[in-house]
Amino acid sequence: MAEVLQAERVDKSEKLMKLRVKLDNEERQLIAGIAKHYSPEELLNKKVIIVANLKPAKLMGLESQGMVLAVENEEGRVNLLSVDKSVKNGTRAK
Repeated sequence: MAEVLQAERVDKSEKLMKLRVKLDNEERQLIAGIAKHYSPEELLNKKVIIVANLKPAKLMGLESQGMVLAVENEEGRVNLLSVDKSVKNGTRAK
């Protein structure tokens, strides 16, 4: 679980959003295909569930150090999996 500290759209991409997230004692950059569904302001301070044990990948020349988990509803809207603000950053999903 991680808290979104910063969010901004990736230049020249309609889908990608660059996120700076805080885990327990580290920060990471994630690139997520959620820009059509969320504004940067909606993401700030949101506690999201991420996959942190992935090999870093490059998307549009930017390194992504994990993956944000989401589901898509029947209308095609992407919903990030998130938790209550009382959950500590870095908590592992079980």
